[in-house]
Amino acid sequence: MPGASTATTRLVDGYDAVLLDLDGVVYVGQHAVPGSVAVINTLQAEGIPIRYLTNNASRPPRVVGDHLRGLGIGADDDDVVTSAQAAADLVAARVPPGSAVLVVGGDGLVEALRLRGLVPVSTFDDDPAAVVQGFAPGVDWRLLHEGVRAVRAGLPWIACNLDRTIPTATGTGPGNGLLVDVVRQVTGIEPLVAGKPERPLVDKAVATAGAKRPILVGDRLDTDVAAARAYGCDSLFVLSGVHTRLDALSLAPEHRPTFVGDDLRALLHPPTVLAPVPLDRSGDAG
Repeated sequence: MPGASTATTRLVDGYDAVLLDLDGVVYVGQHAVPGSVAVINTLQAEGIPIRYLTNNASRPPRVVGDHLRGLGIGADDDDVVTSAQAAADLVAARVPPGSAVLVVGGDGLVEALRLRGLVPVSTFDDDPAAVVQGFAPGVDWRLLHEGVRAVRAGLPWIACNLDRTIPTATGTGPGNGLLVDVVRQVTGIEPLVAGKPERPLVDKAVATAGAKRPILVGDRLDTDVAAARAYGCDSLFVLSGVHTRLDALSLAPEHRPTFVGDDLRALLHPPTVLAPVPLDRSGDAG
């Protein structure tokens, strides 16, 4: 499918759904990325399905939806797909209905598990059938220790994502990947991962959109672009967030994004592939 849209006038015209990362693509913190609101509302007016994908498991979809609507985007809660939801699906496929599940995380995970008919608990003493771990500011030593107990006992261990950092209002902070490392280092066991760059989160988003030819838009090469590659769809790498054009060019060609743009407005213009920026030699002698 890569290159499917190269013969179209607008990049988006080659696809039947748009999968959007959030922070660095739609917004940065509480503020919209320039042009993002207008582009998204244009796509919605044209009937193009949009799904908002986030590795952040701390916020339930309704909270993310409120954030988007507060920016002027006409998003429904069901348009938001979180790593907590994808993780809950993985847990539900591995334990009996109504099972207790140890939550090393926060409200986003608790809500996602309840919606799948599972019972969130906060201690190994409650006899959980699995343990699921996702970012939340309130995760502390006690919860990590409970997770260690559960994983060491051989329970299925699902991690929402392995992002080592997370953007915050006061700058970059430690992400879920570092907290997962604590449990991994103590137990020597690897978790099953739900979020980007693994497939479960993308699979869920594509299924809810009913898409056959999605394009995934993101600002991170290690999660967003890698997730598109794992799923087998095209990617648009935007320069409004974490990674740069030079970061992308430093990758082996098979790991680079399909297309590149300054921001979401690239969806409404002809496709642009990644190419080095020519050096300015106007000041060279001779």
